[in-house]
Amino acid sequence: MSERVKKPEWLKVNFGANGRYTDTKRIVDEHKLHTICSSGRCPNVGECWGKGTATFMIGGDICTRSCKFCNTKTGKPQPLNPQEPTSVAQSIALMKLSHAVITSVDRDDLDDLGASHWAVTIQEIKRLNPDITIEVLIPDFQGRTNLIEKVVEASPDIISHNMETVRRISPMVRSAADYDTSLLVLQRIAETGVVAKSGIMVGLGETEAEVEELMDDLIRVGCQILTIGQYLQPTLRHYPVAEYIHPQQFEKYKNTALDKGFSKVESAPLVRSSYHADKHILK
Repeated sequence: MSERVKKPEWLKVNFGANGRYTDTKRIVDEHKLHTICSSGRCPNVGECWGKGTATFMIGGDICTRSCKFCNTKTGKPQPLNPQEPTSVAQSIALMKLSHAVITSVDRDDLDDLGASHWAVTIQEIKRLNPDITIEVLIPDFQGRTNLIEKVVEASPDIISHNMETVRRISPMVRSAADYDTSLLVLQRIAETGVVAKSGIMVGLGETEAEVEELMDDLIRVGCQILTIGQYLQPTLRHYPVAEYIHPQQFEKYKNTALDKGFSKVESAPLVRSSYHADKHILK
């Protein structure tokens, strides 16, 4: 099945726009911010921007990897913008956010893969927004523990790293990331005492047993929060959708994950990594 096949009713998005959406878009545009909401064609952009929330993408908008599921631009990135951490922090203050989500492109071109830029951004957000909570969705940093620890030392509240899909399909859709390396990243996060979170897509051809195996792998390394959403093919050149998963199956996955020991689970067709992220702060 491909994206040319008619989508089921449960995947239709009521976009809508309100004053808060307009304000959020204005701030993003005026500060020349990159958001995964736009680059990733997130189906929840109307809802999230309408509530004044956005997931900021740092490190520029060009990724050094070319995963077959992702719509982010790929190629040779520009040099890092040293003003970006302050610009993001100022925008968060203008939006009056109490919780911020930050992600990034992969920067395999840099000696430290962008880890120092990550740390400075977190520190600057905290400086200008002292009461904020922060979730960061990080790349794998090629599994280099010292770089993961740079982010940990900046003290975000949640560190997320997405597995994306089950072990069998991972090499088919991820251009450089490795299933076991991603597990090691999450294990290292959990070992530091920071809340570890991950996200997966379904509808790529995985089986229910493979999804449950992935859940077991995540629990084993200490991951506490899981998001599960439907894969949507961004363009015809991307990996095709194998199946549209019914909402009842998403509910089943949620119950299974909770039974296995996850503290928080978001599982529905339009769920993405940062969806309802403010609810994931573990009290």
